[in-house]
Amino acid sequence: MQRALDKCPRCGKGPMVMDSETGELVCSNCGFVVKEKIEDTGPEWRSSSREEGKDESRAGLPTSIAAHDMGLSTMIGTRNADSTGRPISGSMRSTVDRLRTWDRRSQVHESSDRNLSRAFVQLRTFSDKLSLSDEIIERAAYVYRKALERGLIRGRSITEMIAASLYAACRDSEIPRTLKDVAQVANIGKKDLARSYRLLIREMDIKMPVPDPAKSVAKIASKVGAGEKTRRRALEIIARARQSGVAAGKDPVGLAASALYVASTLSGEEKTQRDIAQAAGVTEVTIRNRYKNLRAALQI
Repeated sequence: MQRALDKCPRCGKGPMVMDSETGELVCSNCGFVVKEKIEDTGPEWRSSSREEGKDESRAGLPTSIAAHDMGLSTMIGTRNADSTGRPISGSMRSTVDRLRTWDRRSQVHESSDRNLSRAFVQLRTFSDKLSLSDEIIERAAYVYRKALERGLIRGRSITEMIAASLYAACRDSEIPRTLKDVAQVANIGKKDLARSYRLLIREMDIKMPVPDPAKSVAKIASKVGAGEKTRRRALEIIARARQSGVAAGKDPVGLAASALYVASTLSGEEKTQRDIAQAAGVTEVTIRNRYKNLRAALQI
């Protein structure tokens, strides 16, 4: 098949030239169009081979449930040129501008689309502030969409529900982000966020894994400036606490903070209970109680 296209069927010469913009296969000798509307099967993304001032990408963003239209809708481009690359006239340009405006408006004409559009903008903002990955964003968007389908969003704050969905995604993926962290970036009350989170868990029957206190050690240690030796000793203390059963039923963040305080004491680092409590977001009483339990049970 390829050999038949090496020469022009009209003049018998060549070579054949492929016009990427019009999708035509043209003879360079006589100009005869051999094929038209040819589909390019090459890669969609060519960011590594872009020339200066020329964008060679042929497609939009990949599909994502974190977009109100899942990334499937089309849009009128900003290029004021026709299919052959020639500039359009001034009168036609104003018409195309109006078409672009109505095209943008028509994509969010339903209440559910407007709800998702507003919620996912906030989701991206909260995720950036918390340094979360795209996987967590997709998971949070999935939880929010399911809540919207079940009518849980009606009459409730979009900000609270999308923040609760994000916290649920973090808990489900065992990402160490506390209620206080999410409530702070969302600028809402911790109690309001907890209420919305409990609503999602109860109504959607979501089973959350038990948080791992070891994953909170690195975060707390970074805030108080603890050394690597102290971090490793804190992880050893948590592992021993699990084996002895002391960690059962305890708040994972409080347990991690207490283990870090014990480790800092054994390592000779001057880390006070107040510093660690502020870094972990718990009270000093919690650290003292867990500290006593750990020392008594592990005989430290």
